[in-house]
Amino acid sequence: MFHALSTHLFINHRLTTAMLDRIWGASIPAVELFCARQHLDYQNKAQIAELANWFHDSPMRLHSLHSPMYSDDCSGKSGPNAVITITEPVKSKRLPMVDEIKRALDIAETIPFRFLIQHIGVGAEEFDMRKVDAAFTALEELSVFARHRGVEILLENIPNQLSSAERLVQFLEITHLDLGFCLDTGHAHMNEGVEAAFQIMRDRIRSTHVHDNDGVHDRHLFPFLNPGGSIDWRNTMQLLRSRAGQYPLMLELKEDAMMGPPLDAVQQIFDLLENERPLEEEEGR
Repeated sequence: MFHALSTHLFINHRLTTAMLDRIWGASIPAVELFCARQHLDYQNKAQIAELANWFHDSPMRLHSLHSPMYSDDCSGKSGPNAVITITEPVKSKRLPMVDEIKRALDIAETIPFRFLIQHIGVGAEEFDMRKVDAAFTALEELSVFARHRGVEILLENIPNQLSSAERLVQFLEITHLDLGFCLDTGHAHMNEGVEAAFQIMRDRIRSTHVHDNDGVHDRHLFPFLNPGGSIDWRNTMQLLRSRAGQYPLMLELKEDAMMGPPLDAVQQIFDLLENERPLEEEEGR
């Protein structure tokens, strides 16, 4: 499968061209940039220009951008007002959040990318039709804005009552929005299960977020290498390979000092995932 890496792995470090050089040096041909302002400050024209020059001269592909989740530079630690969510029912509060996402989308003017990964709501958020209506209004506006920049919005399954695989499909049926999906294995494992989520979402999957957890806590563990992960990777890889042309195998991991050099671990994970084969193939060797 086509390999890619989310810079979420380095979210607590400023994204630099040197970091991108190291990722490319690890034989990773594509990335997803994670919009967290301590890492990628989408409002910082100097940082964006520096990255744009690097991508212009590099064969590495920018596959996608992860939409910002917080407006501050400390992952929401400055308080609840830093949260960016398109499910905010109050228009006067939602519009500044939509504008913040547009600022991230403006990166496409200087660094072309194909997809923006967008959450509907935040973790553990309850279902509410007012929130569904708010998300529809926001996404209708954002989709037009994105298309004008050559970008498609992908909805990611996350562990809340608005964004399970089934809820995402229902959302598109209700709103008639023509959007694709980003299948997150760790989030699916915490919800309906990876296989169930894949079967529900499969026709519209255009990207992935691959990581592990214990089925309860969203820890973005390194598959195979971190203790505590419980996803069945043999079955998951069989599912992902069944439509491999639709999406990359995109790792979205959380930095762990116990893993040693993170990019060495990433290369090892790709090898281990690619070596996971159905039992009948193993028996036939």
